[in-house]
Amino acid sequence: MRVETLCMYITGGITIRKYAVSDWMAVEKIHDSARKVELQLAGLEAAFVPLKIAAKREGLFEYPGLYVAEEEGAVTGFIACTEEELAWLYVAPACMRKGTGRSLAAYALKMFPDIHYIEVLKGNEPARKLYESMGLLSREQNPEGCRETKHLR
Repeated sequence: MRVETLCMYITGGITIRKYAVSDWMAVEKIHDSARKVELQLAGLEAAFVPLKIAAKREGLFEYPGLYVAEEEGAVTGFIACTEEELAWLYVAPACMRKGTGRSLAAYALKMFPDIHYIEVLKGNEPARKLYESMGLLSREQNPEGCRETKHLR
């Protein structure tokens, strides 16, 4: 069983903490707006599913690492991960490219040092560039061409 030794991580004015039920409305809004951006970049707009459905379907609350980023008291992003996979990473569009995603990813990697993969939708260049800037290299591509598998280590 995993025991977290840190309850909060603060970097550059961004606080990373465990998800709380009271974060739901903010996380739902962030996911739904950021997911639309992600799908648009990949040319897959028709694949959109709102978080209220996707969270249940994909077991969001079963991930052992579910964290939110907070700035000035407002939730600005969230991440979910397992011991092996950096999974959900969404940032409010107004906060993109301001360090929130990087802070969330760095925290997940710190808490789960055995993470070794992530999937990125093909066409999501901002995400690919973020992961590559953190030293995460692409090793293979799914034959369907929809996702790139990123092996972290």
